[in-house]
Amino acid sequence: MSTMTKPEAAATNGLQVLQPSGWPQPKGYANGIMAEGRLVVTGGVVGWDVAGRFGDGFVAQVRQALENIVAILAEGGARPDHLVRLTWYVVDMDEYITNLKALGKAYREVLGTHYPSMALVQVVRLVEPSARVEIEATAVIPR
Repeated sequence: MSTMTKPEAAATNGLQVLQPSGWPQPKGYANGIMAEGRLVVTGGVVGWDVAGRFGDGFVAQVRQALENIVAILAEGGARPDHLVRLTWYVVDMDEYITNLKALGKAYREVLGTHYPSMALVQVVRLVEPSARVEIEATAVIPR
């Protein structure tokens, strides 16, 4: 049986966090989310600004990629709390792990304390040679 971990969030944005009974509580993500509504999907979003310049360093690129995702969501009428899934592609898993505290801070500053289902994958490289991270996002705007 699944339970909601944040009932107040589900009441306001139509999402239900799925947490199987007896499973350890995840930190910084959800095991699953159930939603009904209009779907908003991004492509792979990298950490460059509107002029195509990449941030200096991994955390700066993550922050910019998340800000870019927020801008794309807004174009579709969605907010960060409508996110149901993020898939992160990084070129260096150690770079991610050694920056967890700064990443968490940047994440909360851009997306708040809503934690959708997430996956993290290390890849050999990304299409943009200067990119350290690429993130795909899926959001559901409630009916």
